[in-house]
Amino acid sequence: MEIRNLGQSGLRVSAIGLGCNNFGGRIDEAATRAVIHKALDLGITLFDTADTYGERGGSETLMGRILGDDRKRIVLATKFGMPMDDVGVKVGGARRYIMQAVEDSLRRLQTDWIDLYQMHQPDPLTPIEETLRALDDLIRQGKVRYVGCSNFPAWQMVEAQWTARSAGLNPFVSCQDEYSLIFRKPETDLIPAARKYGLGLLPYFPLASGLLTGKYRRNSPLPQGTRLANTQRLADRYLTERNWTIAERLGDWVEARGHRMLELAFSWLLAQQPVASVIAGATRPAQLEENVKAGSWKLTAEELAEIDAIAAG
Repeated sequence: MEIRNLGQSGLRVSAIGLGCNNFGGRIDEAATRAVIHKALDLGITLFDTADTYGERGGSETLMGRILGDDRKRIVLATKFGMPMDDVGVKVGGARRYIMQAVEDSLRRLQTDWIDLYQMHQPDPLTPIEETLRALDDLIRQGKVRYVGCSNFPAWQMVEAQWTARSAGLNPFVSCQDEYSLIFRKPETDLIPAARKYGLGLLPYFPLASGLLTGKYRRNSPLPQGTRLANTQRLADRYLTERNWTIAERLGDWVEARGHRMLELAFSWLLAQQPVASVIAGATRPAQLEENVKAGSWKLTAEELAEIDAIAAG
């Protein structure tokens, strides 16, 4: 397993990360245990969860119950900021809430520290300096090692970095956002800003909710039990004429070279600077094995140019 620095920080993470959003929701404790143990066996060190995953707390709770001493072997990343109640109290980036949210996550995860604590979304009601000062205090207290952001537009990410630098606070070391061969919006401004300010990028939805796995066919029934078959809003978003055309052309390109779409999706992302680790969820140990193998294709500059031409539509 390749290990990379997360941005310009000293935090090192596995090139393939484990997204833990299925734990406590789509899969039960026994299945979660099997996935976690397989990830450890494969050398995956980045485990990415959030307080909201698993129907608000389920993912963190199962991870705390299962990891035990293995917690010391991994880079444990979680998030805060999305609603943890229905009345608008447990949400956002205010100091008062952050101090409660981190204690709740530490308790569920059964650990004394979080390696990467990420703000899950911007909070329009709280000044970013207040959020950063609270996170800086958590780092100084030893409860958090590094901090990052997720789903921040480029301008807010830059504002946060400027605020941290000018106030002498620990800055974000990473940004976690959707990025794939189908969804390339971050290339417009987020990725250039991340490069400039030294943040590592942690892409989620690397397979465009399954469209880039090669298991879907245009004008054919969607495979039962798959995400796009079960979630209409995702199907409406990803199964467009443009996306079908790109996926089919990429499929032809990959097949001609004796590879699979899964390999292309992961290896292309890992060739993009400043991607540090590709986060992908799994419900079965076999999926993890496929993900790890998929990231080993070292694409040449010529191949990357050909892929860009196809993916540009």
